[in-house]
Amino acid sequence: MTKEIKLIWDFRGADAAAIAKHHAIHLQDYATQNKLAQKPIGAEAVTPMHSIAFIVVEEPQMIVVRDALKPHRGEFIGQ
Repeated sequence: MTKEIKLIWDFRGADAAAIAKHHAIHLQDYATQNKLAQKPIGAEAVTPMHSIAFIVVEEPQMIVVRDALKPHRGEFIGQ
């Protein structure tokens, strides 16, 4: 089974949640256009002043997606 990586963009400030939700829309568009495997894409509030947008990709896709979208950080998920 291939490892999955969660690529993450951090947003801070009063509008962080709205910006993260909007960014997730662009991530979904990218995944659709590039025919990425159906994996979770979304936004989460970490605190009232910090939210994230994320896309989960399989390890072999990570470098291409990372170089195209420039996430702030990433983390292995599962296993």
